[in-house]
Amino acid sequence: MKRIIRVFPRRTNATPDDELAVCGTPRFFDEADEVHISVVFTYDKQLADSLATQWEKVAPVKLGGPAYGDSGQEFIPGMYVKRGYTITSRGCPNRCWFCDVWRREGDIRELDIEMGWNVLDSNLLACSRSHIKSVFNMLHQAKKEYGRGIEFTGGLEAKRLQDWHVGLLRELRPKQMFFAYDTEDDLDPLVVAGRKLIDAGWTLASKTLRCYVLCGYPKDTFDAAQKRIEQTMKAGFTPMAMLYRDWAGNTDHEWRQWQRQYARPAIMNKKIGLDTEADK
Repeated sequence: MKRIIRVFPRRTNATPDDELAVCGTPRFFDEADEVHISVVFTYDKQLADSLATQWEKVAPVKLGGPAYGDSGQEFIPGMYVKRGYTITSRGCPNRCWFCDVWRREGDIRELDIEMGWNVLDSNLLACSRSHIKSVFNMLHQAKKEYGRGIEFTGGLEAKRLQDWHVGLLRELRPKQMFFAYDTEDDLDPLVVAGRKLIDAGWTLASKTLRCYVLCGYPKDTFDAAQKRIEQTMKAGFTPMAMLYRDWAGNTDHEWRQWQRQYARPAIMNKKIGLDTEADK
């Protein structure tokens, strides 16, 4: 079996933590048959090129990952994301202007289902009914095996949420599940989804219902973004502001300052307060 060192330009919560997963430059004892440099963000490509030059002294280097347009093949647990994180589908049928998933991976593709407690699929609810049910069966098993709550951090699309999905979620009782408010037409489906989930027993105070709120994109304003944050709360979700980056990875300083107050639930809830109608 080949000894493959995987190199990552930056460490995140999802970065593998085994001995062959490295962030940064080679260590004096590193030996490998191949070195794979995995790059998620386009703005890390310059750093990745520099790392490739240094790692070539250890073994032949392969550069890849979403930043290089990889469409993604079958998911290998623990290879490029930490064990416990899983991807059961790739691609997305939507054509959102700000997202490159559909450009890179194409339409939805169902993969073999691998065990994990944190589902990273870009649009799980766009999958077939049989696939989704199989994923939930796996998650019940993973909940017991890992001894921790299930998370849907890849995101669930509100307009695709159906009653039978809510039933599956109610049985699973995940730790947290993220939805998204990216454009104006996301609001009405988010409100409907919030109503369904609250009727099923969730509350805003539980912080289980989360929502990515895109902000800082061209022509966005602080007042408009603040309104979306408040609308998200009223719909029953704890917002998480996601700052828009251009294709070079650039962000606006003022928007970064604004976004920080809505990026962590504890800070955001203290600022806005949880005394909303959704909690009463």
